[in-house]
Amino acid sequence: MQVGNARYLTRKDLPEVVPVFPLTGGLLLPQGQLPLNIFEPRYLAMVDQAISGNRLIAMVQPAHHDETLSVNDATPLSNIGCVGRVTSFAETGDGRYLVALTGICRVRLIEEVRTAKPFRSFEIAPFMGDLNLEAQEESVDRAALLEAFRDYLEAEGLETEWEHIEQAGNLTLVNSLSMMAPFGPAEKQALLEAPDLKTRAELFVAIIEFALAGDPGDKLQ
Repeated sequence: MQVGNARYLTRKDLPEVVPVFPLTGGLLLPQGQLPLNIFEPRYLAMVDQAISGNRLIAMVQPAHHDETLSVNDATPLSNIGCVGRVTSFAETGDGRYLVALTGICRVRLIEEVRTAKPFRSFEIAPFMGDLNLEAQEESVDRAALLEAFRDYLEAEGLETEWEHIEQAGNLTLVNSLSMMAPFGPAEKQALLEAPDLKTRAELFVAIIEFALAGDPGDKLQ
């Protein structure tokens, strides 16, 4: 897999320890792109380290999916996240960074590594199969996926550029739709932990069908 200017083919291409950005509702999937608006000093320091080094950051959700709770150094984290590479970076002039992370592979958090840095870091075990997801593209029921997405857009009164959707490969389609859909943190974690691309696509369809089967006036989120 190539992400930005780097290639990730074997375990040695990934570090043993990565900094972790805990964010409720923040879903990054392999080859997906997640924009981030960084303003907290600890995460500005994290981006500084990433930019000066291997450009890698792991996105992980807190274990308790409650957006009213603040995230601190003692917050339990979900044990599965996704490592991404900083592929776009800009300074705003008012102290913020605008960053885009491109997903490489999912990782299991093994053990926290205590450092003097203001952000958290963990030893990781990568899901090596994520480096070759193209082999799973043919297993996706593309027609069912697009039908569910159309139903969602119709229910929400939204439109999209179907030309771009239809040109996307199954890997890009499944992971991009999963990331952009307005699902809750628990649903997003389930999509992240799906064992393969086919299962993720089926879960995406099931979540939409379950939501649309309820009150027509209800939102998916």
